[in-house]
Amino acid sequence: MPPPCQPVALVIGASRGIGRQVAIDLASNGYTVVVAAKSSAPIDPSAPFPPDPNSPASTITTVEREILNNGGQATAIPVDTTDPTSIQDLVSKTIEKHQTLDVLIYNPGAIWWASIQDTPLKRYQLMHRVNSEGLYTSIQYALPYLKRSTHGGRIIVVSPPIYSRFFRGKTAYAMTKVAMSVLTKGLAMDLEREGRRDMAISSIWPAVSIESAATKQFTKKDPNFARDLRTPAIFSDAIFAMLKAPANMVNGELLLDEDFLRKHGDVTDFSKYSVIPGSEPRRIMPVELPDLRVKEQDDEGMRHDSAKERTSKI
Repeated sequence: MPPPCQPVALVIGASRGIGRQVAIDLASNGYTVVVAAKSSAPIDPSAPFPPDPNSPASTITTVEREILNNGGQATAIPVDTTDPTSIQDLVSKTIEKHQTLDVLIYNPGAIWWASIQDTPLKRYQLMHRVNSEGLYTSIQYALPYLKRSTHGGRIIVVSPPIYSRFFRGKTAYAMTKVAMSVLTKGLAMDLEREGRRDMAISSIWPAVSIESAATKQFTKKDPNFARDLRTPAIFSDAIFAMLKAPANMVNGELLLDEDFLRKHGDVTDFSKYSVIPGSEPRRIMPVELPDLRVKEQDDEGMRHDSAKERTSKI
């Protein structure tokens, strides 16, 4: 049982790569971490840890053991993000085990980068279920508990800023990821309307490609590709900085890891994050992103609420 004052973070998509690093770093910084993903394995305390944290051998079970071995608090709970019942069960088990939920980090991602013509419908549907629908479902079940958090509930989503170049050559994927960013913007407005100044939802995306299971396919084809990669530590450091920031600073923001650390994390030297020492990884994100607000930002006109209308008719 964690100390009463220790915040609880649920990291979905934490079996390897970025999610694993985030879970381990949060645990080392005083969080009790629920490590959730589809991949699990039998517990074998004597087994060596996977030498490659991006390989299928890295599971929520091995990540949990890494955290416990280093003196942290962790619980591994399997989840299938395409199954709403599985997500509901994950949140219920988290509350049953730890009595509270203070942080939700949604990291799972299904990827298929191709034109619309070359993206099978089943592949699009899978991306939608894992990416946008999985996030929506996770928030639906977690939000009531996050609103009760004494630490101020926080949600961090791995999704991109919204800009046109992101759609090129991967429209189906972009549709599911940008939907997650729209959710970030929309829920942030809901929280503001409710006067929840202690809460925040934010999105984060890498400014430079990060070493992960997804990028392994490129380094296998061309080992020089690693020169354009950073370690997951930069993403984890940025997330921790976002959690420490005031809620009104990050609520509704679609952030880039490098830019946030430079501006709010006092980081000026990013060379420590390069996978290949001495390399200068290429930035993949625009230097300047569009402002999504309009001049009539505060003029909604007559606001319609379907939920209230339905309740009044019952």
